[in-house]
Amino acid sequence: MKMNILSGGALQMKKHIFVPTTEDRSETIILPVSCYLLRHPQGNVLFDTGCHPSIATDPAVRWDGLEKIMVPKHVPGQDVIAELGKVGLQPEDIDLVVNSHLHSDHCGCNEFFVNATFFVHQKELETASDPEIEGKGYFRTDWDHAPSFEAITAQKDVFNDGRIVLIPLPGHTPGMMCALVSLEQDGAFFLASDAVSLEVNLAEEMVPKNTWQGDLLLKSYDEIRKIEASGAQIICGHDAEQLLHLKRGLDGYA
Repeated sequence: MKMNILSGGALQMKKHIFVPTTEDRSETIILPVSCYLLRHPQGNVLFDTGCHPSIATDPAVRWDGLEKIMVPKHVPGQDVIAELGKVGLQPEDIDLVVNSHLHSDHCGCNEFFVNATFFVHQKELETASDPEIEGKGYFRTDWDHAPSFEAITAQKDVFNDGRIVLIPLPGHTPGMMCALVSLEQDGAFFLASDAVSLEVNLAEEMVPKNTWQGDLLLKSYDEIRKIEASGAQIICGHDAEQLLHLKRGLDGYA
């Protein structure tokens, strides 16, 4: 199996949202959005689909004001569709899409994967389907394109061989789901998505302000530390500094 880290866009937000101890409330940080291509012998899996291509050019049409908080900072072509092309694949080549959760920057390209089965946590699907939550990080136009979702309620070994294991870890959202990926040569990687947005969050028991339920996030941190202690490398959801030290695009892991 091989893993490629692909760009799904980039956002600018106030740093204190993720690092509440930040003194300067005007300070901002760039948050890369990543998607993960997992080429398993039984099928091509995509973990998260990033921002919709239109976010790079006219985000207000799709996000209706959210773009003032999550300010897009990527250029056209810096999305998972273009990134897949660089590794020789088209959206039709993806067999399975895993949405870690249904916030707009993690499922924005769902509509392009017409041949894929979609996995999402049941609680996340219920949350995103609530009309009261529409526009509060969730937009039906982003996520609601699959003929049907396979709703996950517990840990799931995707191919029953231990190579891709989906692990529910709520806190950031009710149905936050991560993936433990085991590669033959490069070892284990834990795709944390927004269960750990930045390395400092896990290192300092820091709960970002955009967290649904802080006590559950802290419990998830405990589980993630156990996974890290087992030898897995934790890949954070939006850590620009960490991403500089990871292989990206064509330069993948095996």
